[in-house]
Amino acid sequence: MARKDKPGRVKSALLDWLGVPIHLTSGEFWKEWNGRSSSGKDVTVNATLQLSAAWACVRLLSETISTLPLKLYERQSDGSRIAATSHPMHSLITRAPNREMTPSRYMLMIVASLCLWGNAFVEKRKVGSRVVALEPLLPQRMTVKRADNGALQYKYLDPMTGKDREIAEKDVMHIRGFGLDGICGMQPVSAGRDVFGGAMSADEAANKVFAQGMQASGILSGDSPLKQEQRDRLQKHLERFMGSTNAGKVMVTEAGMKYQAITMNPEAAQMLETRNFSVEEICRWFRVPPFMVGHMDKQSSWASSVEGMNLQFLTNTLRPILENIEQEIDRCLLGNTDRYYVEFSVEGLLRADSTGRANYYNTLLQNGVMSRNEVRRLENLPQVEGGDTLTVQSNMMALDQIGANPPDQST
Repeated sequence: MARKDKPGRVKSALLDWLGVPIHLTSGEFWKEWNGRSSSGKDVTVNATLQLSAAWACVRLLSETISTLPLKLYERQSDGSRIAATSHPMHSLITRAPNREMTPSRYMLMIVASLCLWGNAFVEKRKVGSRVVALEPLLPQRMTVKRADNGALQYKYLDPMTGKDREIAEKDVMHIRGFGLDGICGMQPVSAGRDVFGGAMSADEAANKVFAQGMQASGILSGDSPLKQEQRDRLQKHLERFMGSTNAGKVMVTEAGMKYQAITMNPEAAQMLETRNFSVEEICRWFRVPPFMVGHMDKQSSWASSVEGMNLQFLTNTLRPILENIEQEIDRCLLGNTDRYYVEFSVEGLLRADSTGRANYYNTLLQNGVMSRNEVRRLENLPQVEGGDTLTVQSNMMALDQIGANPPDQST
């Protein structure tokens, strides 16, 4: 379809996404997909982050994933794997993606971009043909379109120069969130603007009640009408009793006026229920269990132990995001080969549960899956002599001794 960019100028044909050209920038795409919710609130990423539930969900997902070690492995012919420390991308992936960012800050930005914009972009900075840095880009400044030859074209509005620059497809790692076309992910904030707009309206209504309402609201009534001067004087008098800082003061009426108190029950007005429901809706949108962001009004149906909660959170929420990032790194940075691959070390989620971690290690040790020195390396402990031998539960004997004649116990 053709779109006018400036008067007298028409853009080239772009691949449609639900009838809208693929634009990830502050231009036409966001003008069409951002806008007012049915509650009348303008929903943007910045406005959404002012909601405590949305802020907590995005922080939970991005900070949790950023704490998981990302490791680069080389697959061996016998099916085992070793750390690919000699690979040219090893340092960029696991230690320092660029000169300014740690791996944790780098991954936090990627996951936050996926949560809020549905897309994350990383530019591969090169010297010759060698990649020397991985620079994450702001997704709201990126434009993606399909060229006539079928390749994707990336145009980035550089915040430093204020000018657009073209980035070749081979120099971009584009991580897409949930989408319908496989080209770009849908922006969660735009798709859920009614959910977030409703939460904004509920918060605004509650804030106005506390900011403007009297602690004990009521009606002043009299037998005769007041003059304007009397009304102004009475209004100033009433302001002494308005607001939470003036709660508990005694009001004195005069000139035969009577005060009738009116109590407003937030439960009856369903204000509290609306705000609680908004928290659950936002958590549902980000696929985060409400209790993990501090919403614990209802009995949780999740596991009772920390290990069980982490396992379900990992399986239902984190795993799809982790798998998506791993596969894009394999495709864009490692050449999509079977020999090298990256993997998040999800065992880091067990670090907060010493009992669960101990049971996990004990099971691996008793079944000959890991040696004691391998476990000690995971716990940052020094190696011990003889700790590389694999053992099983049967008398904790070496694997190569299983089936041998037991020693004679008669002597």
